[in-house]
Amino acid sequence: MTGFVEVLRHMSAAQKPARGVSVYTLFVNRPAGRVLAALAYRAGATPNQLTVLGALFTFPALAAVALVRPGPGLSVCVCAALAVGFALDAADGQLARTQRSGSPSGEWLDHVLDCVKLVTVHLVVLVSFYRFFSLPDPAFLLAPMLFELAAVVIFFAGILTEQLKRRTAAPAEPAPAEPAPALRSLLLLPVDYGVTCLAFLFLGSQHVFLSVYCTLLLAHLLFMAAFLVKSFRELR
Repeated sequence: MTGFVEVLRHMSAAQKPARGVSVYTLFVNRPAGRVLAALAYRAGATPNQLTVLGALFTFPALAAVALVRPGPGLSVCVCAALAVGFALDAADGQLARTQRSGSPSGEWLDHVLDCVKLVTVHLVVLVSFYRFFSLPDPAFLLAPMLFELAAVVIFFAGILTEQLKRRTAAPAEPAPAEPAPALRSLLLLPVDYGVTCLAFLFLGSQHVFLSVYCTLLLAHLLFMAAFLVKSFRELR
């Protein structure tokens, strides 16, 4: 069987382009997913099994946010479980490319679970806010609703834009000016799902978590507006 280091090197060479991803995905999540994918390859696992394993890390952690009073121990466990789940979400695609076992059903499963995850993560925050937090104002209950709206719209619009571009492919045109790759990766950091996972590390401190969560919400709303305008213009 191919050695672990050789598998890891092959996966690194077959990595997705760095364009359009944040520094967290580029330097933390993808490398972690690559290690997990290499281990799964050596163990003979399938991409769908990694997808389901990621869900088994993610959804119990999210249930705990809604059901258990926040504290330092819960914060660390939830953050770690969500981060591992996100790394496994990167690992399944890397394993599929290495095994050449990608399939429409596997991609469907991955995207459906991603969508459920994006909805659930903010629903459980809403429940936690209502049950356990002493909010400065009831209006803060709107924050998870707006965050969920932004996250789902960005997710859906991204997939739809990609599919429509494939259908309406035209002769190549000069690409519009964009920030340098390093700057772009930094600008995308607040809207990376991995950073949302890390925010749960502060769940035990209500004021800190509320501040971090609302800051990420604002970043998502601004990004959603800019992304929708950019996508619409590109499709015209």
